[in-house]
Amino acid sequence: MVRKLVMVALAAGSLMAVAACNTVEGAGKDVSSAGKAVSNAASDAK
Repeated sequence: MVRKLVMVALAAGSLMAVAACNTVEGAGKDVSSAGKAVSNAASDAK
């Protein structure tokens, strides 16, 4: 019984870790895109 509970907890933790990585990666891409837009706008203003 305890072994099954530990296995379920490990599986749930693994799924949450994978989901978090995807979320952080997406946020990083959004920030990078925003930075490029600001950089392009600054270059155009010169």
